[in-house]
Amino acid sequence: MSLNCDFVRSHGLGNDYLVMDPSFELTPERTRIICHRNTGVGSDGILVVAKNSGADFAVRILNPDGSEAEKSGNGLRIFSKFLYDHGYTKKTEFTIHTLGGIVNSRLILEAGRVIAVRVDMGKAVIDRQLTKLEVAGTTLNVTSLSVGNPHCVTIVPDLEAVDLFKFGPLIENHPAFPKRTNVQFAQVLDHANIRALIWERGAGHTLASGSSSCAVATACFDKGLVDGHVTVQMEGGNLTIELDQQLNLVMTGPVEEVCTGNFSAELRHRLKLHSR
Repeated sequence: MSLNCDFVRSHGLGNDYLVMDPSFELTPERTRIICHRNTGVGSDGILVVAKNSGADFAVRILNPDGSEAEKSGNGLRIFSKFLYDHGYTKKTEFTIHTLGGIVNSRLILEAGRVIAVRVDMGKAVIDRQLTKLEVAGTTLNVTSLSVGNPHCVTIVPDLEAVDLFKFGPLIENHPAFPKRTNVQFAQVLDHANIRALIWERGAGHTLASGSSSCAVATACFDKGLVDGHVTVQMEGGNLTIELDQQLNLVMTGPVEEVCTGNFSAELRHRLKLHSR
C-alpha cells in the first residue's frame, strides 16, 4: 500500500500533523523545512508510515525541530484514522508500534466515518525522586513521569497566572531532563475535570496533546485530586482519560482530516528531491 499524495493533513483538537508515506528519507533538515509555518507546509509534526515491528502497523513521530518523539496521543489518533481512511486497513481495532511501546487503537465510527479514536496508551511510570524543580528563581512542585515519552506536570491553583511561554522552554530544557521533556501546567476543577496548558518538547506551545493529557491525569490521580475517569480541558478541546490504580491509561478523543496535498516543484527543490 502507498499513498497517492505527498501528505495528508489532520488535527486532533487543533494539534496538527502531516501523515506521510514517503519514498525519500525524512531527514531532520527536510522535516524542519516541511513543518515550518511560514515557508513550508506547516505542522506540529510529521507522522511517518514505518515498517511493522511486532505490531499491525508502525509509526515514526517527527517533531518540527527535526527530533523524533517516542509517542504522541493526538498523533496516534490521527494515524489510526489515516490508516482506515486511506485503505491501509479495513479493521477498526489494531496495534501500532511506537518508540514508546506498542499501543492498541480502536476506531469510533459514525455513518462510516471515523470521528474519534480510543487508544490504550500503556502504563505511566512516576519518578518519585524528582518532586521539586528550580526554574528562574522559582521552586516548582512537579510530577515527573513517563507515558512512553517524558513529561513534567506542575499543578497550580490558577492557570491564568501561568506564563507558559516563559516557563515552558525553561522546563523543557532543564538540566534535570537530559533528553528534554514535555511540559504541562494543570488546574484541578473538580474530581472529574482538569484544565491544562501544554508546552511540547520539540514543538513548543500546542493547543492540545494526548500524551500530555495522560500525564496530567496521572499526576492529579496520584495525588488523590481526581477519580479514574477525567476530562482534560485544553485550549483546543477536551480529551477523556481513564486510568486504574496501576496507572494504566486509556485516551479517547476526536480526530479530523483537513486535506491532502502535494509539494510544489519549488519546495521539492529545497528538499533536494527530484521533480515529479
